[in-house]
Amino acid sequence: MRLLAVLALVATPALARPQRIVSTNPCIDAVLVQVADARQIAAISHYSQDPAATSIPLAQARRFRATSGTAEEIVALRPDLVLAGAHEAPATIAALKRLGVRVEMFGVADTVAASRAQVNAIARAAGQPQRGTALVARIDAAVAAARRPGPAVPALIWQGDGLVPGQGTLADELLRIAGFRNASAAYGLKMWDVLPLEYLAARPPRVLFADARNDDRMSRHPILRRLAGRVVMAHFHERLISCAGPTIVPALARLAAARARV
Repeated sequence: MRLLAVLALVATPALARPQRIVSTNPCIDAVLVQVADARQIAAISHYSQDPAATSIPLAQARRFRATSGTAEEIVALRPDLVLAGAHEAPATIAALKRLGVRVEMFGVADTVAASRAQVNAIARAAGQPQRGTALVARIDAAVAAARRPGPAVPALIWQGDGLVPGQGTLADELLRIAGFRNASAAYGLKMWDVLPLEYLAARPPRVLFADARNDDRMSRHPILRRLAGRVVMAHFHERLISCAGPTIVPALARLAAARARV
C-alpha cells in the first residue's frame, strides 16, 4: 500500500500536466513558449506569426500551428487547456466552457509585478512551475542590471504613427527603472496617446526612442536632423512594449544601453 501511494504521488504531476495547450493571445504566447515543452503546445495565436504583431522571434513562432481564435478552430485541436486574454470574445469563451474545455483567462500585465505574477500563473497552468520561477528570475536580473543612479533623464518612446505610452503603462515603469523620466506628461498626453511630429520637434526630450518606421522619418526630417546634436536618438522596436513577460528583458537592455550614452 505504501509503495502504491508513493507511485501515485510521483505520477500525479505528469498526468495533470496539460498535453494540448492552445493560446489565443500573443502576449500569452510569448510566455508559453518559454515555460512549456514544445510538444505541449497545440497552437498559438496567429498574431505571433505576424511580423508587425509578434513578441517572439518569427522563426520560433512558425514552428507551431496558429489559430485565429474561433471556437470551431480551437475545439478541432482537441485542447485540454486554452489560455485566453481579457479581450477574447465572450461568446467564444462561453462556447468552449459549454463543451467542457478548461479555459484560463489572463488580463494585461501593465507592471513588472503583474508580469511576474502572470508568468508564474501561466507556468503553473502548463504544469511547469519551475520554469516560471526561472523566467521571473531572469526578469528580476534584468531589472537589477538596468537600474541607474542619479537624476532621471527626460525621454520619450515614440512609436508607429506617433503613438506614445504615457504614465501608468509598463513602458513608463521600464523607463523609470532604466533612469529615465517619461516626458509624455510634458506634452499633456494620456496613458496612450498620439504626439504629432511637429509637437515633438518643437519640444524634444533628451532621449528619443523610435521604431524602424519612425527612424526613417527622423533621418529625413530637416528639423529633427538639426536636433541630432542635442537629442540622443535610439532604436526601440514596437514589439518591445507590446507585451510584458520575457519581452521585459530585451526592452530593459535596450533602454539601459541608451541611458549609458547620456
